[in-house]
Amino acid sequence: MLAVFDVDGVVADVRHRLHHLERRRSWSAFFADAVADELLVEGARLVADLAREHEIVWLTGRPEWLRDVTLDWFAEHGLPGDELFMRPHGDYRPAPRYKLSVLRELAPRGIAAVIDDDDEVIRTALDAGFPAVLADWVPRGRTLRHAQDRDGRT
Repeated sequence: MLAVFDVDGVVADVRHRLHHLERRRSWSAFFADAVADELLVEGARLVADLAREHEIVWLTGRPEWLRDVTLDWFAEHGLPGDELFMRPHGDYRPAPRYKLSVLRELAPRGIAAVIDDDDEVIRTALDAGFPAVLADWVPRGRTLRHAQDRDGRT
C-alpha cells in the first residue's frame, strides 16, 4: 500500500519564498528558492511513521524542471525519494484536479493515505474514495491558496 505525500507545506516549509508571489508574481524566483526550504519536522515524522508499513510516494504540484532540486532536498533531509510525481510542463490545472488524476493512476497499487496541506485536495481525494489527512501544521495563507487552487502552479 502507498502513502502519498505532498511536498510543499507538508515536509518543505515554503513560507520564506511566498513573497515572490505577492504583488508582482515571479514563479521562477519562487521555485528557485525551493533549495533553501527548511524541513517541517511534523511532516518528516509522519513520513517516517508511515514508511514503516507503506511505500512512500510523493505527489507535488512543483514543476517537473525542479525534479533534481527536489530529489537532492529529499536526500539532504533523509527523506525517501524513490517515486516522485511532478506537474508536467504546461499543466496549470488546479491542484485538486491535477492530483486526483495521479491518484487514480496510483489506485491499482492501493492507497493507504493521502497527506496534503491543501484542504481542497483533501476534500477531492475523500470524495473520490481515497483516505486522506490534512497536513495543518503550517497555516496556509491566501497567497499559497491562490497559487495552488487558481493558478495551478504548485
